[in-house]
Amino acid sequence: MNLLITGGTVIDSNGGRQADVHIADGHVVETCVPETTIDATGLVVSPGFVDLHTHLREPGKEEAETIETGSRAAALGGYTAIVAMPNTDPTQDCVSVVDFVRRQGITAGLCDVRPSGSITVGRRGTQLTPFAELAAVGVKLFTDDGNGVQDPQLMRRAFEYAKGLGVTMAQHCEVEALTGGAVMHEGDCCSHLGLPGWPALAEELMVHRDIELVRLTGAPAHFLHLSTARSVELVRAAKADGLPITAEATPHHISLTDDLLRSYSAIYKVNPPLRTMDDVDAVRAGLIDGTIDAIATDHAPHVSESKEQPLDQAPPGMVGLETALGVAIGHLDMPLADIVATLSWKPAKIAGLEEAHGRDIEPGSPANLTIFDPDEEWEVVPAMLASKSHNTPFVGVPLKGRTKHTILNGEFTVKDGQATR
Repeated sequence: MNLLITGGTVIDSNGGRQADVHIADGHVVETCVPETTIDATGLVVSPGFVDLHTHLREPGKEEAETIETGSRAAALGGYTAIVAMPNTDPTQDCVSVVDFVRRQGITAGLCDVRPSGSITVGRRGTQLTPFAELAAVGVKLFTDDGNGVQDPQLMRRAFEYAKGLGVTMAQHCEVEALTGGAVMHEGDCCSHLGLPGWPALAEELMVHRDIELVRLTGAPAHFLHLSTARSVELVRAAKADGLPITAEATPHHISLTDDLLRSYSAIYKVNPPLRTMDDVDAVRAGLIDGTIDAIATDHAPHVSESKEQPLDQAPPGMVGLETALGVAIGHLDMPLADIVATLSWKPAKIAGLEEAHGRDIEPGSPANLTIFDPDEEWEVVPAMLASKSHNTPFVGVPLKGRTKHTILNGEFTVKDGQATR
């Protein structure tokens, strides 16, 4: 398809500018004879978004999400690439399962689906996965997400292997000895409701431990879904020391607080839990000053009956691919170009996808693009979400900014706000 995008504001790592964008043969070109023209007046044209943290559930829990439905939700959110988390059944701890996820992404996906690998076999925290075999088939990010690696000696070995292979360990920071039975953040709200609390210290101890392991080994580390003020401070100090550390924050940790659990609704139960307003402010500040590099959704679909269980029995997690842009623009007091950076080229680099995604919009670069209206105000209708599950916490929350078109390898996956398949 030869495509002309005219009248839009192009935003990439070079900043913002008014420019037409020509696409042919899956790439941005100097000029072409267009078969299709998109009037992007009033819209932003940016490199496609990249999500570092998507739970697609397939294989094993297809009743909640599939690679097809999850990637459709991603495309509607403006994503051209997502990193699939390994807590599937079976776990993405071997080449055969990783290849299955990749093949499903190619045949059924509406975006580029890149499987991660687990750090330990079965995510059980006792035996490292075959990093070299997984790296050889393209796995660049390893994580036991849903669980933190509790054994510091095992994590040290993981970092040492990672440095030699040129891959990144992504840590879910939770000291499980401090979170047994926890339902929500340990604080005033938790005490008032009489619910078991999850202390901020459980996250911060592991952040501190892994910073020191990075200092020891020289290996890079990526911290998943930071949620506390002290975690942000620790990462800020580590970066000031020149350590190879990156971090992400979720849309819900920059917009929602633990006070919402007063409703006893499991829709607000998530891991790590919603924190206090002071923590929310600190995470926002971390994004604004660059301490936190990326916004990652931690898209975690669950069937409705599981989320309708009592709060202490319901699983944690929220869907977020289709709402991330609207939450970010609506809740972050930072320039639009900086918000796009946290959604696009910064996570692309962390994921090792910078050759194909997050590229500056210039001749020769792959045409993986998002076109969005930064000013559109809208509200979520759960039944209208593309995700197979509808466990969103953003019903009734005003959102600002919505995807109009998503282009993958020069072809529309979303056009005029609708998925193309």
